[in-house]
Amino acid sequence: MTQPFDIELDVLVIGAGGCGLTAAVAAHEAGAETAIVEKLERAGGNTGLSSGSVPGAGTRFQALAGVADDACRFRRDLTQVSGSHDVPHIERMLADISAELVEWLVDCAGVNLELVETYRHVGHSVARLHAPPSRDGADLVRDLERAVETRGIAVAFGQPAVRLLVSGERVVGAETLDRRGEVTRIAASSVVLGSNGFGASRTLLDQLCPLAARAEYAGAPGSEGEAIRWGRELGAGLGNVSAFQGHAGLSARNGALVTWTVIERGGIIVDRHGKRFADETIGYSAFAAQELSADGPFYMIYDRRIADDVRAGQPPFAQVCQPGVSVQADTLDDIAHRFELDPQTLSRTVADASRAARGGEDPCARRDWGLGALAAPYCATPITPALFHTQGGLMIDTDARVLRTDETVVDGLFAGGGAAAGISGRSGAGGYTSGNGLLSALGLGYVAGRAAARNAMQVAQPHLASLSHTHVQHGG
Repeated sequence: MTQPFDIELDVLVIGAGGCGLTAAVAAHEAGAETAIVEKLERAGGNTGLSSGSVPGAGTRFQALAGVADDACRFRRDLTQVSGSHDVPHIERMLADISAELVEWLVDCAGVNLELVETYRHVGHSVARLHAPPSRDGADLVRDLERAVETRGIAVAFGQPAVRLLVSGERVVGAETLDRRGEVTRIAASSVVLGSNGFGASRTLLDQLCPLAARAEYAGAPGSEGEAIRWGRELGAGLGNVSAFQGHAGLSARNGALVTWTVIERGGIIVDRHGKRFADETIGYSAFAAQELSADGPFYMIYDRRIADDVRAGQPPFAQVCQPGVSVQADTLDDIAHRFELDPQTLSRTVADASRAARGGEDPCARRDWGLGALAAPYCATPITPALFHTQGGLMIDTDARVLRTDETVVDGLFAGGGAAAGISGRSGAGGYTSGNGLLSALGLGYVAGRAAARNAMQVAQPHLASLSHTHVQHGG
């Protein structure tokens, strides 16, 4: 083909989620002319649906709070949860730059983050999550959008990338399709795939991550796996594709997230009979896998003391406390009646948990009971296991460059976030440490953006403009 390019750039970022926005800011800061294309009508992706919690080990915010932490400790925590997997080099790199990432987000990208000291969540031995004061990822996205706008980085919404453009073995840009059906050919020295994972693609889930296919999908609608398809056609390797982030606490009534802080404060989860079936403190992702193998529907049981405490610290929890979404009652019999649970089984379950909270032995081997034994008035929320996002993707090196199956580099192509292999183990939901998703999204976006800018400096733009033969890589 001899078609000309319509636009020429240093760095083209595909996707305006947390990864893509971060990559664009990092690339622009490094001196690259950068633009973003996004197939949906607004920014956000799974970052916008999250709590906005970014782990950082050894930050100045931890130091001010008297929290002793470093990358070595963080790596140990990550490995203890994830076990062995396909990208230990990425796990090490992300832990090593995590403090730098958090401080760069605050100082250079203008993101409002604070150290979360009221909870640590799954897998962290110290307080190291940094989140917006609202604990809402949508605020993190808005701050990143503001950084993009301030820098004059062009963003085209409703303009999906439909093909990668390849010359020889080098990716040299992409084709996009706008709302009117018009094709734009964009030349770029570097292309960053920040297009998220494949949680919204039933075909890819069935093929690569079948356990997750059994859960209700509660992630971003744009996670359709284009990066996987494009990468495969270029010979890229895949890593950790059977891993995913689940959440055991999606409200069955309104789809709101029932924060796992309820569990950490002493809440429990029962099945359709009113019986507990596993240690809830293994975490919201690992417990989702337990629910997928148990006898639902499921209910989170807690008390008003816990509800008030969580709502005060995490305002979005108010969505869960609405009448009709959750039930409050003075007795467990009332709770059982509302949800057609066996009242004797539920009472016995709560009594056993209360004894364990006071120092007795727990049948499910739980040790941490937060605020202690549950007491009236009680609360109950119907919940369902959900898939938030896949944790596997394209194999990359520590510069976020996409790697083929023979470990050679696909020149000009970078990947991060859900498009890249994550650090949550090889399979299932049990390897996910809180914040792994945003660490991969923002951390790899930060790395990819800077590396893509360096690559662009090494590739002569006139060479791209004079290309006479380009091969169109179809994305399916």
